[in-house]
Amino acid sequence: MLNPAEFYNFLKSININFFTGVPDSLLKSFCGYVADHSSENLHVISANEGGAVGIAIGYYLATGNVPMIYMQNSGLGNAINPLISLADSEVYSIPMIILIGWRGEPNTKDEPQHIKQGKIMQPMIESMKMPYETLTGDFKNDKKVVKSLLKKAIETSGPAFLIVKKGIFEPYEYTQIDHQISNSISYSREEVIQQIIHSLPKDSLIIATTGMASREIFEIREHIDSNHGFDFLTVGGMGHASQIAFGIALHSCKKNVICIDGDGAAIMHLGSMAINGQFAPKNFKHILLNNGSHDSVGGQPTVGFDINFNNLAQSLGYKVIEFRSDQSVSSSVEELISTDGPVYLEIKTRRGSRPDLGRPTKTPKENKDSFMENSLKK
Repeated sequence: MLNPAEFYNFLKSININFFTGVPDSLLKSFCGYVADHSSENLHVISANEGGAVGIAIGYYLATGNVPMIYMQNSGLGNAINPLISLADSEVYSIPMIILIGWRGEPNTKDEPQHIKQGKIMQPMIESMKMPYETLTGDFKNDKKVVKSLLKKAIETSGPAFLIVKKGIFEPYEYTQIDHQISNSISYSREEVIQQIIHSLPKDSLIIATTGMASREIFEIREHIDSNHGFDFLTVGGMGHASQIAFGIALHSCKKNVICIDGDGAAIMHLGSMAINGQFAPKNFKHILLNNGSHDSVGGQPTVGFDINFNNLAQSLGYKVIEFRSDQSVSSSVEELISTDGPVYLEIKTRRGSRPDLGRPTKTPKENKDSFMENSLKK
């Protein structure tokens, strides 16, 4: 296994000093160490993976040095357009190293949304005709691997991928979580979701963002009645839950359609809120659970606590329900339901989740089929 500190210091010794990307569970030890030990202008957690490529290009244009981008392989789709149309050696010729977590690696156990991506990751990279290598966990060997890949990136003047399998990095706990801010917030995300579900009309359709929120909704339903047919768990496709909810709301006009979103996901594709605010029908209700962090991949911060989401939502065409500390979640949700949409409610929550939180036991297809039994009913 690689020690994150040793690996980080080695990268700096070969003049890889700038890091940007979206945190990944397989990379969380390394990402946490980078966040703890890089200065602000040498580390940026980007909104999405394509944005990270743009930031990296800007760094190269300003310095002439090779940047490193980190991401989960599920984010490769976000990055492909700027990689091919901008960074590629046949366009602007921008060398960069992309540290990519291999979720869904063949013959390893993983969540269903990662299996297809794991199978096709290497063929996707090969189809772009970009070099790649895989870390082994042996530091002496991996130093040679990285030096060789860096040389290829410089020689080809283009992107090169460094693949990371599960368990390559030793554990490292990110230390800069602002527990003071988090602990000053009354509710955990799971407590808020529980109150939301209990406050909604029984036939409301819930579309939940990827990550912990979907896992918590599944367990809450298990304890209530095991009826998961009103919940669509967006276990992949981070940032797209609100557009899925928007599409449903347009064609299920007699049902309340509730998007339960997260700050990291909302920021990843923030333009979706502009479409929702301008075109969503009256039954579209958008709830943002904001804990200011990428909670499921190490707790690295988002800029969620720095954004006035209420003002933003209002400027984009939403009606806004302001959650006040003297209000209950239930009363705010009831006001949300009674207000014609598109309508928006932000609730700040504490970071973290139960250590024994399980995962959905239904497959994505089973979830889709049971959900559609209710969404298709007029």
